[in-house]
Amino acid sequence: MVHGQKVIEKEKKMFEDTLWIYTSIAGAILGAACLFYIKDTRVGLWGYSKFDGVLDYFRDKYGWTWLNQDPDAWKKVHPKIAAKIESLEERLENLEEKV
Repeated sequence: MVHGQKVIEKEKKMFEDTLWIYTSIAGAILGAACLFYIKDTRVGLWGYSKFDGVLDYFRDKYGWTWLNQDPDAWKKVHPKIAAKIESLEERLENLEEKV
């Protein structure tokens, strides 16, 4: 019995020492699920706009250029729309040259 109790105590201590790992992983998964659900709701859009406003405030106040967004970042997110817009702009330029 003594050996069995030592093994149980060792396993219990090992679990207690690594409990923070399991809780942080579970918290991260739960947080990601909540953000995924909230991102398209009114509350989520409001929260994102407030967060963006706070970042813009600090960027402007302290001159943090690393918070600037790339003006063409949307093209990376929506490459098909960007390609369509570019082709329409080329067609428009060609039509303007003809007129």
